Amino acid sequence: QVQLVESGGGLVQAGGSLRLSCTTSVSIFSINVMGWYRQAPGKQRELVAEITSGGIRNYADFVKGRFTVSRDIVKNTMSLQMNSLKPEDTAVYYCDALYMGYAYWGQGTQVTVSS
Repeated sequence: QVQLVESGGGLVQAGGSLRLSCTTSVSIFSINVMGWYRQAPGKQRELVAEITSGGIRNYADFVKGRFTVSRDIVKNTMSLQMNSLKPEDTAVYYCDALYMGYAYWGQGTQVTVSS
C-alpha cells in the first residue's frame, strides 16, 4: 500500500505560478512511475506530467515549457512547478504512483486560475 498526500493547490491569477507537492509513504525509488493528472469539470482525467524511477520525465503537450515535474528523494516527495498558468489549467490535480503493479491515487488538490 502507498499513501499519497498532496498539497499546494489554490487560487491564482492567469500568468501566475503554483507548486504542487505529493509525499509518499514509501521510498520514492521503489515507485516505478509517479505522475500528475488533472480533471476539469465535465472532462476526463488526463495526464499532465510523469517521472520514472530512473528520472525520465514526460509531459503533456499542453504544459510543455510551463510545468516542471521533479523529485526530492530525501523527502520522498514529487513536485509540480506550474508557471504561466492559464484559466484552462483549472482542475483538480491528482498524484498517481505505480507501485508493485498497482496504481495508487492521492485525494486531489484544486487549482483554480482566474482570468
